[in-house]
Amino acid sequence: MAETVTPFGTTGSLLASLDPLLRTWLPRQRWFAGKGRPVTGFTPVAVTELLPPDGRLGLYHLLLRVHQPDLPGTPPHPGDCYQLLIGVREALPPRLAPALIGHVSEGPLAGRTVYEALYDPRPAEVLLEALRTRARIGGLRFERDARQEIRAGLVARLLTAEQSNSSVVYGDTFILKLLRRVVPGVNPDLEIPLALAREGCPRVPAPTAWLHTEVDAEPYVLAVLQPFVNGASDGWELALRELAKGEDFAAEARALGRATAEVHTALARALPTVTLGRTQLELLVDGMAERLTAAVRAVPALRPYEDGLRSAYAALGQLAAEGRTWTAQRVHGDLHLGQCLRSPSGQWSLIDFEGEPARPPAERRMPQPPARDIAGMLRSFDYAAHSATPPAPEWARACRAAYCTGYAEVSGRDPRTDPVLLRAFETDKAVYEAVYEARHRPDWLPVPLSAIRRLAASDPT
Repeated sequence: MAETVTPFGTTGSLLASLDPLLRTWLPRQRWFAGKGRPVTGFTPVAVTELLPPDGRLGLYHLLLRVHQPDLPGTPPHPGDCYQLLIGVREALPPRLAPALIGHVSEGPLAGRTVYEALYDPRPAEVLLEALRTRARIGGLRFERDARQEIRAGLVARLLTAEQSNSSVVYGDTFILKLLRRVVPGVNPDLEIPLALAREGCPRVPAPTAWLHTEVDAEPYVLAVLQPFVNGASDGWELALRELAKGEDFAAEARALGRATAEVHTALARALPTVTLGRTQLELLVDGMAERLTAAVRAVPALRPYEDGLRSAYAALGQLAAEGRTWTAQRVHGDLHLGQCLRSPSGQWSLIDFEGEPARPPAERRMPQPPARDIAGMLRSFDYAAHSATPPAPEWARACRAAYCTGYAEVSGRDPRTDPVLLRAFETDKAVYEAVYEARHRPDWLPVPLSAIRRLAASDPT
């Protein structure tokens, strides 16, 4: 990294003064992935001054590699890279109290207050103006689709819902997704919506602008601006509301199945597809089996079902050995009700194509059978049904069936006619859920375990 020199000192002195504050503040953030382990230090990847801190307001853009102790039994890790926007003020007004990072006691910002800048409309508006004007600031590159207009002066507001990134809405016109844990390489959250826009697929908002940089010849996508679907309902919240009222959700599930199939069909046209033969399928099955082995070690409650779960993978491996092949393509990669929006007109859209954050970036971009996305949505209906009091398994079954019916109406292929493949992917997803819940939300562990019991007892054929 080329060190950034400002009138207030070098990158090193700036970070030294922020270090003790960030060590405390970072682990409290919802999007910080390293919870449970102390932060032991930082390495600057890139530091850019967006507004000089010599006036009422300063603003820094930071890419920091965060160092933490390695987990037992894991290879050494260089540390995750996080994107931060640090605001600088003499003192915070009361409205910005939730954004406080801390008061700097030494270094170039001594005596000043630093805070999470996205809570503050002014710094957030600086980002939009830079995107609007295609600015170049240090190593940051602000790009936009010249065919889409970005009006100046749109008021910014931060969305405070818990998520693994940060989102800012501008005047009910655009939404900016700022990636927090960033990785080098092509980011599917920009790549796939751009490809779908070229295909004219209306089910995914087309990117209006994006922020990227390059470090050591590696590209980093940092943020994506898309049209904001004003008045849209999150699929998860909508499903829970209908459940609470005792309303049927099958019609919405069917429409969502149609929307998913439209996206899959457009992706198959826009990006390369491959045929998975015996060798590729064996690797796929081996990966599922390895994840199950690790999961059983981590979650003892899975042990009684291990043999039944392995039968799901063995059945898929047997079909591959008999010469069966499947087509793989780019997919969403982490599809569930929370990744879907329903507009006031009833139109469903799919969002957030980043894939499962825990998986390596190269794996997220690999072609997969569409059954992976379908399995994720089927599991999401199960989750919604088990969130009701009392749980509503019949509601989930009706939604699962309607979703598959809607998918078949567009694609011409009903996922239920390929039960071995679908069961393998749904099993893999439920095993992943069991590990996640055991680690982060133990009270939710019965939800995936209910599916585990069903999947372990299913006829693999």
